[in-house]
Amino acid sequence: MKQKPSLAFIATSWLALFIGVFGYIIGLWNAQMQLNEKGYYFTILMYGLFAGVSVQKCVRDRLEGVPVTDIYYGISWVSTILCLLLLTVGLWNATLLPSEKGFYAFAFLLSIFGAISVQKNTRDTQAAKAAASASDQH
Repeated sequence: MKQKPSLAFIATSWLALFIGVFGYIIGLWNAQMQLNEKGYYFTILMYGLFAGVSVQKCVRDRLEGVPVTDIYYGISWVSTILCLLLLTVGLWNATLLPSEKGFYAFAFLLSIFGAISVQKNTRDTQAAKAAASASDQH
């Protein structure tokens, strides 16, 4: 039987996503950098969120026997790694204080973790509802 995630884990996942994303965006908003730099870091965040959720979905689909093409599976992993690499290179070369660089790195990682956890919880909740519905019909 599929078990629904606890309310505490669901809330914590959403909280991690919101704190990470909003913290990162507020940091960008207040940053003393050119608009094109802000756009670079914002794009990496959005791309990273999508890529992280895509990896989670592909891995979960494969575990559950749902067909996933090798090309999409590979692109999801490459995209996730590329986002981490682009953020690392960007921060390494940025003229920011070390504390600012650390802030962006950790806000990014918290955002990705939150997005993956929210996706997992959503999927687990749907699976639990489907399992409960199937058992009610028997």
